[in-house]
Amino acid sequence: MPVLLQAVVASAAWLGGDRQRDVQPDGTETGPYEAWQVVGLGLTLLPPVCWAASRGLVRAAVLGTTADLTAAAFYDWSDDSSGLFLVGVGMVTTGSLVVTAAVAAVTASAARRG
Repeated sequence: MPVLLQAVVASAAWLGGDRQRDVQPDGTETGPYEAWQVVGLGLTLLPPVCWAASRGLVRAAVLGTTADLTAAAFYDWSDDSSGLFLVGVGMVTTGSLVVTAAVAAVTASAARRG
């Protein structure tokens, strides 16, 4: 599977089926995702990003993963009536860009040295 599509598939697998928010005893809501789901998504995306970066495909690893996660978040959250989903999508975009860029840079640097 192309590296650029793995983030969409992984996002759908880890986060796609969870729609239920948890209501806490004080009435606040959390979710719908649990921390372990987001960690699982990140760990699932780590190998393809490292693989692509180690072969010199740093831009594809960073931009492809970021674009895929952004698109998946937008699709999944766009039915939010508050309109705040765009804030969350922006956070996903920024976070995935920063993290994949750092991982890809470290991986590419290690691949050049080794």
